[in-house]
Amino acid sequence: MNIDYFEPFSRAWSRMKIALFKPFDLQKWFIIGFSAFLAKLAEGPRGSGSSGWRGDGSFREFLEFPNKAWEWLMSHPGWFIGIVFIVIFLIIIAVIFIWLSSRGTFMFLDNVIHDKAEIARPWKLYRLEGNSLFLWRLVFILICTMLFASYIIFFFITASHLYKGSYYERVPVFLIVVMSFLFILTAVVIGFISMFLNSFVAPIMYKNNIKTTQAWSRFLSLFKRYPLHFILYGLIVFVLAILSVIFIAVAGLLTCCVGFLLLIIPYIGTVITLPIWYIFRAFSLEFLAQFGPKYELFPPSGGSSVRTPA
Repeated sequence: MNIDYFEPFSRAWSRMKIALFKPFDLQKWFIIGFSAFLAKLAEGPRGSGSSGWRGDGSFREFLEFPNKAWEWLMSHPGWFIGIVFIVIFLIIIAVIFIWLSSRGTFMFLDNVIHDKAEIARPWKLYRLEGNSLFLWRLVFILICTMLFASYIIFFFITASHLYKGSYYERVPVFLIVVMSFLFILTAVVIGFISMFLNSFVAPIMYKNNIKTTQAWSRFLSLFKRYPLHFILYGLIVFVLAILSVIFIAVAGLLTCCVGFLLLIIPYIGTVITLPIWYIFRAFSLEFLAQFGPKYELFPPSGGSSVRTPA
């Protein structure tokens, strides 16, 4: 089987131009943009940072920070209760966002597949699939949170013992390197799982009206036969995402930073960048269609396969 990458992207580009620019319909942009906005709610901003240790004193303070923070909270019960309420509130908001994003995923899929601009019909029609995706995401995020928390706890305990038990009180560089590598590797694996879920598992759910676990089973059977093709797809998407960020940054600078002000407004930013989201969504569907008719989601030219409520 000949699996291509450029041709599916080219078809996705063509679909975007036809759907959003031939003709240009601002109302359509806002409606599809809303479904894309909901679909992306669960994808929070990502960032990275680093800090250096300026000798043994700084590293010692770094290791003692969790204990000091806990002691401070215990001695300030008012702040402790306030922080607990804030954390609970943020967790509730995050759960709501994940649910909306899961339902929005199928709304955006439906609009892209059928070149439509609808909200109510796909919202009601794919509620079972959306709720199944929500529950799977919720469990997955909980597992990831526990995994990263375990990493952090293990690192602080082990590094503290090694550091305090050393005659020279040297920074345990080897442990830091190993833990950093495992942390990055875990983050990469989680990133691929999330990408596969959105790019392929959700479309399989959409086409077959099945639950998330069933769709994962079908995708993994396909992945076992073509692992390198899907991994390469993920790398290509990563590169395209970087190029998209660069393009948006340049466009924002060319508008004297006015564009940045619009991009940071929720929903409006998604509408402005809708062509990018549309291409990525269509690209995954066009790529998946190469693996056989049972993975094709776009209806035949001139045909219609829009699902209607029973």
